Amino acid sequence: MDIKHLQYFLEVSKTENFTQAAENLYITQPALSRIVKTLEGDLGVALFHRSRKKITLTDAGKVLHKHASKIAAQITELEQEIDQIRTLKTGHIRIGLPTVVNSFFFSQLIADFHLQYPGVTFHLEENGSKVIEEKVLDGELDCGVVVLNNHLSADYYTFVEDNLNLVVSNQHSLANENKKQIQIQDLKDESFIMFNQDFESRNIIIQACKQSGFEPKIVSETSQIDFLEEMVATNLGVTLLPDSTSQSFTKHIKRIPIINPTISWNLAFIWKKDTYLSQINKQFITFTKEKLIKHKET
Repeated sequence: MDIKHLQYFLEVSKTENFTQAAENLYITQPALSRIVKTLEGDLGVALFHRSRKKITLTDAGKVLHKHASKIAAQITELEQEIDQIRTLKTGHIRIGLPTVVNSFFFSQLIADFHLQYPGVTFHLEENGSKVIEEKVLDGELDCGVVVLNNHLSADYYTFVEDNLNLVVSNQHSLANENKKQIQIQDLKDESFIMFNQDFESRNIIIQACKQSGFEPKIVSETSQIDFLEEMVATNLGVTLLPDSTSQSFTKHIKRIPIINPTISWNLAFIWKKDTYLSQINKQFITFTKEKLIKHKET
């Protein structure tokens, strides 16, 4: 069975008209009719109900259409992969990064990759983990970084394992008490500054508070780490942030470790599972994993 004949069959099925299908395929209508007749002869069944106005698929035609569509899709994927191998030094990669991630590390990573593949372009989107994960799963982003959660549906590699610390202004009473550590239940009367609902860290904090017997009082929400730092520094409220993030703060704040229990905050690099990935995206994922392994070990 000729694969091209299957593609011709699919075009006839789509247009429901031999003349229109022949025009779309740039062949003559008699030639197309002979090809379909040959296909029917090879299979030993009629594939179309023919009438003057239009043609429709027979039951056998519907079965062939189902399988021919899969074959055509696989051939297209094959051609794309071969083309990517030929043109590996070009492509476009869409990456999602959450606000709380050290952007300098990823900027350097992308710059290093660009040195090897100067024809590759990048789109970077900064957002919350929830949005990034949704966009990776929907195919709107090729890969991204998210806060690890128990319901993650993408393929991933964990590269940061951290804990949340309490972050308060130097003017806050907890800072003045010079506490070396604090328990989450000690914060039940505090006002919280949170990232908005697009951020997985918000869920982690709220869940930790609920497990300690209280709902956090949220007085302000933001999607910007700089604004969150400013609000904490002015003593509007307290927040919980990973140690790796709060270490970079330059304002007048204090970090206090949370204990009994500690609150885990882990980062994962993700990409969509069980889907077609261009060769340049596969190369970038491999490159990134290698860099993250080295970074994790240092």
